[in-house]
Amino acid sequence: MPHIIDGKAVSAMIKKELKGKVKELKEQGISICLAVIQVGNDPASSVYVGNKKKACAYIGIDSLAYELPEETTQEELLSLVGELNRKEEVNGILVQLPLPGHIDENAVIRAIDPKKDVDGFHPQSVGALCIGQPGFVSCTPAGIIQLLKRSGIEIAGKECVVVGRSNIVGKPMALLLLRENGTVTVAHSRTKELEEVTKRADILIVAVGKPKMITREFVKEGAVVIDVGIHRNEDNKLCGDVDFDSVAPVCSAITPVPGGVGPMTIAMLMHNCVEAGILQ
Repeated sequence: MPHIIDGKAVSAMIKKELKGKVKELKEQGISICLAVIQVGNDPASSVYVGNKKKACAYIGIDSLAYELPEETTQEELLSLVGELNRKEEVNGILVQLPLPGHIDENAVIRAIDPKKDVDGFHPQSVGALCIGQPGFVSCTPAGIIQLLKRSGIEIAGKECVVVGRSNIVGKPMALLLLRENGTVTVAHSRTKELEEVTKRADILIVAVGKPKMITREFVKEGAVVIDVGIHRNEDNKLCGDVDFDSVAPVCSAITPVPGGVGPMTIAMLMHNCVEAGILQ
């Protein structure tokens, strides 16, 4: 049986560490505050926002919630972001994605002060990651690095394959693996003979957005498999991009869905908030 990488346990450990750090900061007169903006009432977004508020409350981070109607204009949203940029007591700003179609997500991301960009999506944050400078890192890829490290999985010198090239997961994931001295290949929808590429991987990270796309044939014996996907199957049960039942018997370690990568995203968001408070 492979080692099941327990994201809930690792995320709980990180949140406990952050709780201690926030307590120390409060004793020094430093408080941390995260502002969360949600436009519209997308059910999945509402769940994520609720989970972020709970994590803030547990760790001791103050949170401000701005729940705006679906018809909020881009100008109104940008005005609110500008106001929060100027508020000294706000350390982190998070605009919950996706936004309604009439709002340009890129314009909103660019409007956030990079010093408060706890999601790690601002072009300045991404540029800093590319050239190895300090800056906030997108939470899901940062969480995956923590999952690997805290599970005792060596990255340096390993063949790492990332399936997916999104700005939020695939690209920053590849850069973080490079930073950890992995040998990295990024595969995607246009990759020829994908099965041959993924079979080289000692560490296979799948963020492709297709339910159970990666089956046993794609995985090398003894590989570590990290599944970023989350979907509902035909029985309304959660599943990932990896066909867990067929892949688990051949790999050395694997993340489940749910309970693998998901909890790490919020833990790393909290980590970024605390870092923002310290840096400001």
